[in-house]
Amino acid sequence: MTNSRMNPKVDGFLRKAKKWKAEFEKLRDIVLDCELTEEFKWMHPCYTFEEKNIVLIHGFKEYCALLFHKGALLKDTHGILIQQTENVQAARQIRFTNVQEIIEMETILKAYIYEAIEVEKAGLEVNFKKTTEFIIPKEFQNKLDEIPTLKTAFEALTPGRQRAYIHYFSEPKQPKTRESRVEKYLQQILDGKGLND
Repeated sequence: MTNSRMNPKVDGFLRKAKKWKAEFEKLRDIVLDCELTEEFKWMHPCYTFEEKNIVLIHGFKEYCALLFHKGALLKDTHGILIQQTENVQAARQIRFTNVQEIIEMETILKAYIYEAIEVEKAGLEVNFKKTTEFIIPKEFQNKLDEIPTLKTAFEALTPGRQRAYIHYFSEPKQPKTRESRVEKYLQQILDGKGLND
């Protein structure tokens, strides 16, 4: 592994890491052995091949993970890829709770990384569900039916922004909570803005 391929922002990320430091460092060594370019995106070490995202290293309270951006396209011969939530369509994680797990899986991890590179070389793309395939919660659907300008504004949003709203409005179990979320964001949709804009 050559130091020239190491990104100073990732060095800073590792220096500041309070939890998972040893695990992050081992994952970094494994990924860099696979000849990927180290970058720093979304506040995490991200590894690319010809400027295409392959894997990202990140940590959570209970585990750290190697996230494959197009993990849904990998064969997963060892059955170790995890879909974070039902709404995640492309990415898949391999989770770890200690550095020993990573050491024991090094050969498998490299095989998955090389497969992910091959997926990228082949130009394969994940077939994302269209926004129309998502179930719109009735509280939001009622507003879309009631207010034609809202429907027009919502349909003018990018598919990603539409999905973000649908997911956000669908999350609560209580109809009252769903209703209040819809009410809170009506103006933002009418203004042509996404959930986080």
